[in-house]
Amino acid sequence: MTEKIETVWFTTKGQVVIPRRLRKQFDIEDGTKAVVQATPEGILLKPVTAALIKRGRGVLKRATGARPLSEEWAEHKKQERALEERHVR
Repeated sequence: MTEKIETVWFTTKGQVVIPRRLRKQFDIEDGTKAVVQATPEGILLKPVTAALIKRGRGVLKRATGARPLSEEWAEHKKQERALEERHVR
């Protein structure tokens, strides 16, 4: 990916227009949300697009034969209550 540096301007509301070339490259459409993060280099703007969500789904896949999340959550809450009861006594 070749980096072409472009200049943009901020409005008084802090809005900025992302150049069309970059909007197409990153599948940014009207209404696309983004995550904004401060970094040592400046402001990082990560669009949350359908393609990004699709790539992230693999991270959430459960192992075959794994207990349902509802059971794991119930077990977690049970352990939390037990710890709290021990701490209060």
